[in-house]
Amino acid sequence: MTTTLLRTAAELHARARAPRRAVVMTMGALHEGHATLIRSARETAGPDGEVVVTLFVNPLQFGAGEDLDRYPRTLEADLKVAEQAGADVVLAPSVDEVYPGGAPQVRISAGPMGERLEGAVRPGHFDGMLTVVAKLLHLTRPDAALFGQKDAQQLALIRRMVRDLNFGVEILAVPTVREEDGLALSSRNRYLSPKERRTALALSGALFAGGDRHAAQEALRARAREVPATHARAEALSALGESRAAADTHAVAKAVPGGPDAVRAAARLVVDEAARLDPPLELDYLALIDPADFTEIGNDFTGEAVLAVAARVGATRLIDNLPLTFGAAS
Repeated sequence: MTTTLLRTAAELHARARAPRRAVVMTMGALHEGHATLIRSARETAGPDGEVVVTLFVNPLQFGAGEDLDRYPRTLEADLKVAEQAGADVVLAPSVDEVYPGGAPQVRISAGPMGERLEGAVRPGHFDGMLTVVAKLLHLTRPDAALFGQKDAQQLALIRRMVRDLNFGVEILAVPTVREEDGLALSSRNRYLSPKERRTALALSGALFAGGDRHAAQEALRARAREVPATHARAEALSALGESRAAADTHAVAKAVPGGPDAVRAAARLVVDEAARLDPPLELDYLALIDPADFTEIGNDFTGEAVLAVAARVGATRLIDNLPLTFGAAS
């Protein structure tokens, strides 16, 4: 198939409307993570549907001192990635097309959730992101829009905006794509020197350490629910000389509660060690949060959570996260 490059929404609207349109919004510099989103959009749209990829570096998302000017613009390469992944259309509008008359005076406010974590580090970023997403939803008129889980706070805010403001569009999440060494795919990875990249692996390393601790605790929680009166069982095993089995049963008994704090501690060990590397990892935040409002969870929390991390290595800032589910306490 051949992907059509369009520059204006009018050109897109002039096309015959497909039964189902799925859109993937990007700022260009497409990589395998974007390709995965496009392939997922192809499945969502169906064989008779249409996949639209937008390429737009949104100036409203960049604050003072951020990398708007050096953000990579790679249109020809992006067109090849989009075509190979199954896009029907690439819409690459100018700033004047998206913001006629200059920067918009009326914008979307991200509200309290937009002031936490990424929003605290990058004030106004989420207002700019939501404003352009709202604009592009109106300009592309999709039935579904797909976003990566790597930008967890962005995804949560888009879902909230769509719900609160009654956008008639389905928001779908696509799991994070990682490179072979575990680093989450990002257009900013190209800025990392070999030494910086080794340090940057601490982001995914911290998440995996927290995830491993969580998995071990959840396994013990499940066993604690299956085996009642574990303290009494441990004492009986000890009396029979089964010391290893008794110790294991004691561990099961002590596994509930305490999950979230242990997950945070396991992840924190990794980022603390990376802070002593050359070059060092400069942590912005490490948080275990409720995705409904991006506030920290307590040890009695049950349900879906997100372990999120953001840090700088040299001049490059990276983010990553890992979804976790905490089971009900016994």
